[in-house]
Amino acid sequence: MSAYEALKSSFHRIACLDEASAMLGWDAAAMMPEGGAAARGEQLAVLAGLSHECLCAPEMREQLARASAPEGWDARNLALMREAHMRATALPRDLVEAQVRAGRACETLWRAARKESDFAAVREALAEVVRLTREGAVILGEALGVSPYDALMSQYQRGINAEQAEAIFARYEAFLREALPRAEALQAQRPQAALPPGPYPEAVQAVLARRLAAGAGLNFNAARLDVSAHPFCGGTATDIRITTRYDEADFAAALMGVLHETGHALYEQNLPAAWARQPVGMAAGMAVHESQSLIVEMQAVRSDAYLAYLAPLAGAAFGKAITLAGLKHRLRRVERSFIRVEADEMTYPAHVLLRFRLERALLSGDLPVVDLPGAWNEGVQALLGIVPPDDARGCLQDIHWFDGAIGYFPSYTLGAMAAAQLMAAAREALPDLDGALGRGDLAPLTRWLAEHVHGRGASAGFNELLRDATGEALNPAYFEAHLSARYLR
Repeated sequence: MSAYEALKSSFHRIACLDEASAMLGWDAAAMMPEGGAAARGEQLAVLAGLSHECLCAPEMREQLARASAPEGWDARNLALMREAHMRATALPRDLVEAQVRAGRACETLWRAARKESDFAAVREALAEVVRLTREGAVILGEALGVSPYDALMSQYQRGINAEQAEAIFARYEAFLREALPRAEALQAQRPQAALPPGPYPEAVQAVLARRLAAGAGLNFNAARLDVSAHPFCGGTATDIRITTRYDEADFAAALMGVLHETGHALYEQNLPAAWARQPVGMAAGMAVHESQSLIVEMQAVRSDAYLAYLAPLAGAAFGKAITLAGLKHRLRRVERSFIRVEADEMTYPAHVLLRFRLERALLSGDLPVVDLPGAWNEGVQALLGIVPPDDARGCLQDIHWFDGAIGYFPSYTLGAMAAAQLMAAAREALPDLDGALGRGDLAPLTRWLAEHVHGRGASAGFNELLRDATGEALNPAYFEAHLSARYLR
């Protein structure tokens, strides 16, 4: 066996360990009883340690030194192996395991703290997560020759750093200050069209959600839909696990959540099977992943054409007079709100910008964890002109920091911008796309995405992928044009 083939075998094994962790993580969120939290944290820590041990094995260092690969995907695969090895060997195993244990323990406390809006109950645990994350980020930053925050950000999305993201977000902040009041003024002038009041039975919502996800292309022979406190898509490419949460007073939230996660799932299911469990066969990064969930949920499903298809379908399912105007009012209304996951697409980037700036301050030590609630509230007021009435609708609302995911938030808005850019290119390539969406048919769009995004795996970086698909690197003008067309006319 050549050195490169031996490496492929090792990375296959590592991928299997990571898949096992993903399934245990899904179970913890969707099925596990509360009493299992401590044992699950230990299980995940041990699996993380085993994965880290495999990456740091002496024979892997020797194989990487001897390995060579031809041009193309094998060469990219080997480069990604070397990067993964460099990241892993920079971090001590005990630190990796400590980070996982701290994240699991903090997340468990967070679930109760959010319900009670009690930041003090999780403050010390979060401080420990931040401390351990900072320790690892400093080590990684030195190894990679970048800032600690850039080291964290790059583990979620290669090819774009904090300085570039700050410039993009600052541009959007300026756009929002002018666009948001205009959108609100235009809304106020239009007739209001509300959806009928509930209840919308959870069981009916679940059946409709599955139908729409399958119609979008999700293969339920290799997927599940369950319930969790925070909707997500997990599992593996051949065993997708989607979760959502239901509200019998508002069916739209769960449907949009499922379709959002379906976008993630379609990406995973359409990754290049020939490169499964190899670095190059995985997704290109979380900003790319978010572009795939948002091109489904925001660009396609919230279009006039698709909503015209959805209104009678939902009306028949619930036995209510659901109109296109009512759906537009519910799904395309701009409103300054406290909760990120419920925010409209115009104000959503403000929520991301807030978190991006706060987590950079937390990581640097400029913002002590004890001061997070106040800094959060001040930031929301500065960006949106509102102040959260409690921490449950403030700094406790997201799971990410409490689980140790610092550096992740920029991916949401970078992905939204990429989705608008990809949709513009897809519309140019598919002149009858709206006709298909009007029939509830996402297949033409999915096929285009499978060719230009999904099937590329990690063979290209963020901006390289966009250049190949659209002709240019990330350009926020497409997102601004999309919002202007939808909300300012």
